[in-house]
Amino acid sequence: MARRVAGAASLRAPRRSPTTQLSGPWLRPQGRRPASPSTPRARHAKRARWSRSALVALLVVVVLVLVGTLQLARPLPVPLARTVLARSSTIPGVISPIPWPVQGQGAVAVPALGMVLASGAEQPVPVASLTKIMTAYIVLRDHPLAPGAQGPAVVINASDQTETYEEVDANDSSIPVQVGEVLSERQLLDGLLVHSANNFGDVLARWDAGSVGVFVAKMNAAAASLGMSETHYADSGGIDPRSVSTALDELRVATAAMSIPTFAAVVAQPKITLPVAGTLMNYVGQVGSDGVVGVKSGFTQAAMGCLVLAAQRRIGGHRVEVMAAVTGQPGLHPLDAAARATLPLIGATVVSLRSVPVTPRSRRVATVTTPWSSTVVAGTTTSTPSMVVWPGDTVRRSMRWAQLRGGAPAGTRLGTMEVTVGSERLEVPVRSESPIPGPSLLWRLWRF
Repeated sequence: MARRVAGAASLRAPRRSPTTQLSGPWLRPQGRRPASPSTPRARHAKRARWSRSALVALLVVVVLVLVGTLQLARPLPVPLARTVLARSSTIPGVISPIPWPVQGQGAVAVPALGMVLASGAEQPVPVASLTKIMTAYIVLRDHPLAPGAQGPAVVINASDQTETYEEVDANDSSIPVQVGEVLSERQLLDGLLVHSANNFGDVLARWDAGSVGVFVAKMNAAAASLGMSETHYADSGGIDPRSVSTALDELRVATAAMSIPTFAAVVAQPKITLPVAGTLMNYVGQVGSDGVVGVKSGFTQAAMGCLVLAAQRRIGGHRVEVMAAVTGQPGLHPLDAAARATLPLIGATVVSLRSVPVTPRSRRVATVTTPWSSTVVAGTTTSTPSMVVWPGDTVRRSMRWAQLRGGAPAGTRLGTMEVTVGSERLEVPVRSESPIPGPSLLWRLWRF
């Protein structure tokens, strides 16, 4: 039997708990061991975390590139252009006194300006051969003719010749014709307007409309369309005293007719030559002198002396056509009296006309600003155009802007300023006085 040795119990190693950790480098802790970074599971987790980060970064880069590309591809906004010159202005001044005829009616006009003045309240009166202005206007409207062309041929028949004899017996103005004679449209117009042939008016009326009555209806319709509210025609030549009008209405039809080059060419002739009649002088003896370029005279006992004149004058380097008309001028020589009354009307009208600059040279007329810069670029005109004006006229200005994008160098055409006075119109280029700055890359990327 073994002997118990005293104190042996103290030498027995105590029982350790599973969680008890002993110190010492040779001892390892008991329980679950942590994963080592070098284990396969740790390496897998690390790769997963890196993949997610790389994907996020890649997506960010793609989005930034896409947004930047779209921003750079967006069209630039149009620079804002404004006009700083007044859009309209009134011409100052006083109209010079006009020596209206003591008897009868008078009127003046400057067609380019749309200006018309009359001597007073007008009443329709016989206007004699001024009627032929409308006859020629209708013929050329229905049968256009170039100024140097002769146009279609018209054969004179027995009725035309008989009518001519009757007009000669009545002491009405006419031109001799023969049966079978061939006259062109231009020759008939020459005789109608230059030598005031009543028989040519009826020949043209029947050639155009089939009968004089139908043609006269067309004349009255045209008068209404031209605003000739005080005019009524009863024949094609003006012999009938029921063919009535006013000085102002006659300027309306004369203005329309003079806008037709062939009409203007016909009435500007001091004389004409026809196959049978030979050389014939213009009854408007003023044509060809003192700038007078037409248009028509007229006389009957009922109408007395009537005259419409068109004259060209130089105003500040501009050629301007001025027109005047008178009716009912009495005297032993009514046509001379009409001329003495008409020419002063033209002269007095010219006195009130003047040439003025309508845009200032090298002065700011517009400004241009951009959304990406605070710089204000001036737009200036490079010339000083002028126009003929009448006191009280309104000068109107408007801009037609060019399509600008981004920056532009100095001298770039910003647009065109359109200036109108009456029916006159001109265009003035407007250019940038200094460079228009372009947008920066940063602005293009960060704009909203």
